[in-house]
Amino acid sequence: MRGKRVWLGLALLACAPAMAACPPPGQDRASLETLKLAGFAVAEAAGKQAMAMGLIDCLGDPDPLLRDGIAFEALQHWMRAGDFDAAVLRGLRDALFARLEAPDPQGVSRPFAALVLAEVARTDRVAPWMSPTERDAMLARATAYLGSVQDYRGFEAGIGWRHGVAHAADWLLQLSLNPALDAAQLQRILDALALQAVPASGHAYVFGESDRLVQPVAYVARRGMLTEAAWQTWLDRLTARLGPMPASGDAAWLARRHDLSAFLAALYIQADASQNEALRALKPLIAKALLGG
Repeated sequence: MRGKRVWLGLALLACAPAMAACPPPGQDRASLETLKLAGFAVAEAAGKQAMAMGLIDCLGDPDPLLRDGIAFEALQHWMRAGDFDAAVLRGLRDALFARLEAPDPQGVSRPFAALVLAEVARTDRVAPWMSPTERDAMLARATAYLGSVQDYRGFEAGIGWRHGVAHAADWLLQLSLNPALDAAQLQRILDALALQAVPASGHAYVFGESDRLVQPVAYVARRGMLTEAAWQTWLDRLTARLGPMPASGDAAWLARRHDLSAFLAALYIQADASQNEALRALKPLIAKALLGG
């Protein structure tokens, strides 16, 4: 009964983001820095669970130490250590889903919710706890979030990383690695990645986004579940996002060409360096796309 009361309290906390704050109740910056220095050690399971839920609000804090150096690192550490059961992981997942829909005036909350959701997805890959329906719903959330990103800011002095596209790519990477996903689900991952590999807006990536977007593509290829024809169709659609060369100079078109070339070059390097036959088999298709033909 006591465990149920604790979990009910955590669930209510997750459903009331407007009432929460960073640092969490009972904590201050100094105590969180001490927690970090102690390797995020929290003796009692219930206390660790409550701390994890409380730190979710710190993912929206403009202070990069609280957001990235403490909240994200703590949540990642605890999940990679296997400290949370399925009930706690579901609570974290649902609270993070809510952050993806909540206002984000600083532009940091949604990207860091996506980054922590990558860690949630990883727990299910390592030791499955989601049902097929839950997993598919997470895939739908991840692809929708990546497609919705319009804030392309990467690193900014004082506030640190936003990196919405890269963090969404990390989330899809963890899903692409999950052996429970089928070929149709992997195709949905590829289709979502293509949208941001060459953004229609004409934003030129300068913070390594192309390399991060390529990672899940390469792991989908390593699975060997898609046909050569499917890959050719996907590459054709990807390159078509460039659009025809304008008669006069056009900055957006040049930015799209930059992004397309960077993405294809990174993918070719992955294929060339890999010992995986399914990935290496894509080299001629990628080279053809790079050469514009």
